[in-house]
Amino acid sequence: MNDNKTANPQASTSDKATYPQDSKSRINLSIINTNEQAFQCMDNIIRNVEKIIVGKTYAVSLVIATLACKGHVLIEDVPGVGKTSLVAALARSVNGSFKRIQFTPDIMPSDITGYSAFSPKTGEFEYRSGAVMSQFVLADEINRTSPKTQSSLLEVMEENQVTVDGITHPVPSPFMVLATQNPVDYLGTFALPEAQLDRFFMKISLGYPDEDAESKMLDRFKGRSPMDSLSPVAEGGDIIRLQELTEAIYVSPEINKFIVTVTRYTRENLDVMLGASPRASICLFRAAQAWALYSGRDYVIPDDVIEMVPHVLSHRILMKQEAKLKKLTVQHVLDNAVAKATGGANRR
Repeated sequence: MNDNKTANPQASTSDKATYPQDSKSRINLSIINTNEQAFQCMDNIIRNVEKIIVGKTYAVSLVIATLACKGHVLIEDVPGVGKTSLVAALARSVNGSFKRIQFTPDIMPSDITGYSAFSPKTGEFEYRSGAVMSQFVLADEINRTSPKTQSSLLEVMEENQVTVDGITHPVPSPFMVLATQNPVDYLGTFALPEAQLDRFFMKISLGYPDEDAESKMLDRFKGRSPMDSLSPVAEGGDIIRLQELTEAIYVSPEINKFIVTVTRYTRENLDVMLGASPRASICLFRAAQAWALYSGRDYVIPDDVIEMVPHVLSHRILMKQEAKLKKLTVQHVLDNAVAKATGGANRR
């Protein structure tokens, strides 16, 4: 069991969690010590979430990889494709505390971070926790609120703490923000500022299910919602240990150079107004580690980096207006960046 002493009132202190009784899920994941057990933990969570989110294995895998890297996810898609259900299912799967913030134009930063209130009993001001004091925070339709409120998440997403009246308050561990947003051209939306976008480890999209998946979904939801009976397959200690093993995945100097070549290309490209930041390089490094672990390896190969490039970098790059007029996209830039890093042979 992990010895991490970070304040976590919701995490179980038991050394043995309750898991589904199929043969692949009988590992006591609370004592994860090997990469094989870490992979099994990731796989168990993915399969459990898929009881709710049908036919989206790859998208769910990206979310779990982000969780393994202590990152946060921005999910951009049209309404009704399961963004909120994905987050709720993830929280239940790891037995974590979960709070949902419905972002509207009138929501205030204090609703998120908390505030100080005078207590007649003690004669002092006391901290009243906000919605971020949870292990999994769903920032629903984050681009429907003002930039001032959006920015209230900046500190907690970077430092896992909030500061109210000069006093810092750590959030529970593990901690993850999963934000959803409607496409930016929808009415009543506020585009996220660049600094906010850069805090998100990955940006993903679920998309509509295919015909078979949608039919399975209707069959599965025809009676009682499967969310009501969804059981945990992991605990907070499992996730913390998974994160530690992800950090231990070997990355060679050649892979380091590969990552730097990709990110620097986005800054040097004449069609790009804002390229990938050094934080983006770190995120791509960590994402490749998580994908290598999920792929059953204890070392990173170039394909791991290539696989993560669009999900980690696309939301961090802004194209110049003249590039848009030439119908050049961020994907064009990323394809060229990968081609340069691979010596001109783009393997995607």
